[in-house]
Amino acid sequence: MSGKIKLNFGGGLAGYIGKRIAKKLGVPLRAGEHDLRVDIHQHGNNMHWSRCFDGQHTLLSVFEPFGAYPDGYWQETTGPVNLKLTVDILESAWHWRVLGIRVLGLPMPMFLLPHSQAYKKVVDGLYQFHVGFSMPGIGQLFSYEGSLIYEAA
Repeated sequence: MSGKIKLNFGGGLAGYIGKRIAKKLGVPLRAGEHDLRVDIHQHGNNMHWSRCFDGQHTLLSVFEPFGAYPDGYWQETTGPVNLKLTVDILESAWHWRVLGIRVLGLPMPMFLLPHSQAYKKVVDGLYQFHVGFSMPGIGQLFSYEGSLIYEAA
C-alpha cells in the first residue's frame, strides 16, 4: 500500500517526547505531509509490516496472532517493545486496544507509558488509518494518518 500521510507533533514537552519516540521508531521528525509505503508479508502465522516514510525512514513490526476473535489477541513486536493488543470493531473499523506492554521482556505499568489510539478501515477501496500517541497531563505526543492505495504484488 502507498500514499500520502499527515504527521503531527504536539507542542512543548509533548512534542519533544513525541520526537524522541518517533526517532526511535524510525518515523520522520518533520511534521506535515509525507509519502508512506507499507509492505506486508506473512511468514508462518506472523505478519511482517514494513512502513517506509519518504523512502528513507523505516518502521518494522511483527504481528503474531493468539487465539481468534473475539477472545484472541495480537502480539506486536517493534524493536525492544512488545504490545499485547486486542481489536474492538466500531463502525466498521478495527480499533486496536493495548492490553499489556513489555520493554526488553519486562512487563511495564501501563499508566507510565504513552497511550495509543490506532484504527484502520477500508472505504471505497482505500486503507484509511490513524495512529496516535499521547500522555495524560501533557497531551498529544505525535500522530500520523492517511489513506493508502492497495498495490498489486
